[in-house]
Amino acid sequence: MATTDFDVIIVGGGPAGLTAGIYLGRSRAKALIVSEGAIGGQMNLTHKIENYPGVESISGYQMGSVMKKQAISFGCEIKSNAKITDIQLDGDIKYITINHKNTFSAKAMIIATGGKSRSLNVKGEAEFAGRGISYCATCDGDFFTDKNIIVVGGGNTALEEAVSLTKYASKVTIVHQFDHFQGFKQAIVEAQNHPKIEFMLQSRIMSFEGGEQLKRVLIEDITTGNVNPKDIDGVFIFIGYEPQTQIVKGKLELNERNEIIVDNMLNTSMKGIFAAGDARVTKVRQVTTAVADGTIAALSALEFLHH
Repeated sequence: MATTDFDVIIVGGGPAGLTAGIYLGRSRAKALIVSEGAIGGQMNLTHKIENYPGVESISGYQMGSVMKKQAISFGCEIKSNAKITDIQLDGDIKYITINHKNTFSAKAMIIATGGKSRSLNVKGEAEFAGRGISYCATCDGDFFTDKNIIVVGGGNTALEEAVSLTKYASKVTIVHQFDHFQGFKQAIVEAQNHPKIEFMLQSRIMSFEGGEQLKRVLIEDITTGNVNPKDIDGVFIFIGYEPQTQIVKGKLELNERNEIIVDNMLNTSMKGIFAAGDARVTKVRQVTTAVADGTIAALSALEFLHH
C-alpha cells in the first residue's frame, strides 16, 4: 500500500472508538481518533456508571477522560469537536476531511460514530439530561429507587422498560401521545396489569423544570389542550434510537434502521472498513458492549493490515 498518514483512522470518540485506539496504540499501530463531539460520546450523559466490571462507581465523563488519557498514553492521536466534511472509503487508501481543510489518510478505518436516543426536543430536556432525565433504564434505574418517575413512549421498549423500572421506582407513569400502544400484546398486558404502573394517554410533555435536578414537568392533555404541572423525580424517554451513520450512508451497507451491517468480526460491506458500537446492527447498547466491539474492531483492523 502507498504511504498514509495513519494505519487506522477511528471515526468516533465514545467507548468503542477509545477502546479501539487503546488496542491499536498498544500494538504500535499509528492510529487517529476523530470525534465530531466531545470525547466520551453518550457516556458523558450518564451521571454514574456502576455496572462496569472492576469499577464500583464513576461518572460517564470521568470514564471517558480516563479512556482518553489511556489511549493517548499508547500513542493514539485524538482530534475532538472536529466537523467531518468528507469521507472516502473506497480504494486501498481511506480519507477523512475535517473542517473543510484538514485531510488524513489511512489503510483501514473503524466507524464508531455511535448513536443517540431520540429526544422530545422540548424546553429543559437538554438542561436536565443526566440530572433527572435518562434514556437508559439499565444504566440509571437504580438511582430512582423508591422514586416517582415517568416513562415516555408507547412501543415495546417503553413498555418493557417501564415494567423493568418498577424494580426500583415506587410508581411509574407512562405518558404516551396516542390512545393506543404500538407494542406487542404481551408487553401491553404486562404493563397494564402491573400495580405500580399508571397511564396518561393522549398526553405529551411540554417542558421540564427544576433547579440542580429535575423537579416537575408540564404535561398537555392533547384532547383538551389543558396543560398541568406534575411533580416528578425522574423521566425516562424511550421513543426510538438513531444511529449516527449519516456520513457513511450510500457508502456502506445499512439496514432499514440505518445501522451498519457487519459480520461477527465487525467487517462492513467494504474491505478495510470496520464498525463498532452503537452505529452497527446490535440489540444491546451498553458501555461494556461498546468496549467489546472496540476490541474486536481493532484486532480485525490489525489482521487486515498484516495481510
